[in-house]
Amino acid sequence: MKIDNRIFENLFVLEAANNHWGDLERGKKIIQEFATVVRHNNVKAAIKFQFRDVDNFIHEQYKGNQDIRYIKKTEATKMSNDQYAQLAAYVLKAGCIPMATPFDEASVALCDKLDFPIIKIASSDVNDWSLLESIAATKRPVIASTGGASEKSVDDLVLFFENRNVPLAINHCVSLYPSEDHQLELAQIDYLKERYPGHVIGFSSHEYNDWQTSMAISYAKGARTWERHIDIDYNGVSVSPYCSLPYQVDTWFKAFNKATEMCGNSSDKRRIISREETEYLDALVRGIYVSKDLEAGFKIDHSTFKEYFRLAVPLRKGQLSSREILNGLTLLNGVKAGMPLNISDVDGPYSTNLDLRKIITNRGI
Repeated sequence: MKIDNRIFENLFVLEAANNHWGDLERGKKIIQEFATVVRHNNVKAAIKFQFRDVDNFIHEQYKGNQDIRYIKKTEATKMSNDQYAQLAAYVLKAGCIPMATPFDEASVALCDKLDFPIIKIASSDVNDWSLLESIAATKRPVIASTGGASEKSVDDLVLFFENRNVPLAINHCVSLYPSEDHQLELAQIDYLKERYPGHVIGFSSHEYNDWQTSMAISYAKGARTWERHIDIDYNGVSVSPYCSLPYQVDTWFKAFNKATEMCGNSSDKRRIISREETEYLDALVRGIYVSKDLEAGFKIDHSTFKEYFRLAVPLRKGQLSSREILNGLTLLNGVKAGMPLNISDVDGPYSTNLDLRKIITNRGI
């Protein structure tokens, strides 16, 4: 069964960093500001949250613990299911795709209930088989980040979803927050494309110095989905260095549009040659000129071609070129020395094929 991966193609996933600190209004403002940038750049984007059933996610003995950073942040950013439903509706209204990374089975059920088109798997959970079973059971397309995962772990993950006919995109990811440019390992995109054919390969990005170069490189290497953390300056809350502000994501999207423009659309077949390029190259092609007076009935032969003809620029309208030297062509008309050999002067395929005749008649000066 062929899996439909189209939902992942050229998809941007914008993750609301730190779950917008559990503030519903902050979350709505993030959605509003980034949806504006998405519309302005005419790209396909999802705005993603992190779902945790906090009451059960943290063991009772550690609730309220301020010394463990993950627990402290998880409790500080807690939101109700109703609030998540409001945010999902707000994302849809803004013209983006609502999406989440669920970290437990109850959160997977919430993704399913809210009818999220795509579910994300965090790098930390590529081997959490209980969670993966819950996600696969929804039959919803999945994007998985592979930061820190071994080759065997990624192989197992891919096989798991392939066996269940669940569409899976695989993100190259370096789980360093933020990432320096020399840590990006973008050649891994080549490795993932070769190892997992049939899957869309993406790039989950945490670099903070340059919003253009990694986009151009990753697109050229074949990445077709991207993810970044996003945030806004709001109410004095500091923005983490691995997060992108709206103007930086605008630069990122523009780099994508420039990369697609420069790479073109034909990676699996010969491109369509434009009329402008054909006309430019035609001006560089040598035309066939007659060196001696020739009478009607003269037969062109490769062995004596250089004695009776020469090749030179410019190529004139209706003139045969160096591309069209054929043994056995017969002159229909006499041609004087120094004159171009025109399509109307010979018999054969160039004069009888109407499409070829039209091309030769219209090219040149």
